Amino acid sequence: MNRRRVVRVPATSANLGPGFDVLACALDLALTVEVEETGEFAVHTDLAVPTDRTNLIVRAFESLHSADDFTFKVTSEIPLTGGLGSSASAILAGVAAADHIFELGGDLLAQAAQIEDHVDNLAAALHGGFVVCTRGHIARIEPPAGLEGVVAIPPAEQSVPTEQARAALPDQVPMREAVASIAHSAYVVLGLERGDWDLLARGLDDVLHQPRREHLYPQSMQLVRSARGFGALGATISGAGPTVLIWTTWENTGNVLDAARAAVPGWDLRRVTFAEQGLDVQV
Repeated sequence: MNRRRVVRVPATSANLGPGFDVLACALDLALTVEVEETGEFAVHTDLAVPTDRTNLIVRAFESLHSADDFTFKVTSEIPLTGGLGSSASAILAGVAAADHIFELGGDLLAQAAQIEDHVDNLAAALHGGFVVCTRGHIARIEPPAGLEGVVAIPPAEQSVPTEQARAALPDQVPMREAVASIAHSAYVVLGLERGDWDLLARGLDDVLHQPRREHLYPQSMQLVRSARGFGALGATISGAGPTVLIWTTWENTGNVLDAARAAVPGWDLRRVTFAEQGLDVQV
């Protein structure tokens, strides 16, 4: 029998407002990769990605074992750009497929981090839920009942390269901004742990990175500022942007979605839940 694995990896949103490079979550949009030993190398997908060995999933797979004789079938609900962790999901999918097929028993997060150094996205995609990340430790928080989101994805021409978004940030920030970020991050974590929407809403505001990147995606930042007027708890730039994650509760999501659609016509808006399940591998 041919060796075969089906790997499913969720989308992610990093930073979550004040938690720059520390906080992230998994969302119920998924990348699915079927890897089968067919006797030939091939990549089959409708996505606008390479179908040779430069494909990110294949590169990740080959960081552990040659992809000779394996066929990759790839489908995805995750936009390729915009800040929803498409690279992290692809890398984890490739690493996990090789690790499971060849029964290597490796550290998937450490292996994936050698390819992409965004541990926040990788950890959220691997573990699901919400994560607090440092280099040496990952703490997971279960998604509180009733919390939902709306992702607002701008047209592709508004995409911002991660390198450009990183370059907009200074090496040093004022002490008052650092203190505010610590306080707001603590509110986010406490709000999630307790299911306390008031605490969570209070924490979502960011002073550290989003204002410094506003010139890269002014329409996204306008949506962030408008979200509470829609009845949402707040909104955050997803990762390096320009996608916006609007935070809401299930009973308000429909109204928030309608208001956001009216505010940003032409954008791709999707109702999402915060995914409890991270990476999943099936034989």
